[in-house]
Amino acid sequence: QVQLVESGGGLVQAGDFLRLSCAASGRSDNRRAMGWFRQPPGKEREFVSGISWSGGSIEYADSVKGRFTISRDNAKNMLYLQMSALKPEDTGVYYCAARSSGIVLPSTLGDAYAYWGQGTQVTVSS
Repeated sequence: QVQLVESGGGLVQAGDFLRLSCAASGRSDNRRAMGWFRQPPGKEREFVSGISWSGGSIEYADSVKGRFTISRDNAKNMLYLQMSALKPEDTGVYYCAARSSGIVLPSTLGDAYAYWGQGTQVTVSS
């Protein structure tokens, strides 16, 4: 099992920035892709960004390109999402997700991820 714990959410104003963190623990075979998803109020969960094990392959949803940056520190088992120029439509619960061990490339599909955190709330006021 892999445990994922997100942190860093909060209430900010439009134009502000936040940095989300995700701490992974559990299995030592952590060669896996990871990603961030979010669920806006009253809407379905949606892909935000994904990163390969090496960090060499990164994907972003069109809605966050140029504003969000995903990164990871494999030595510390940490995943990050730097969010800038936040908009009210970025509001939602943000989830960290991890693919199964050995699957090193990210996916935009939620079903491709085997492990999920409990989520952290991000609220952007206008």
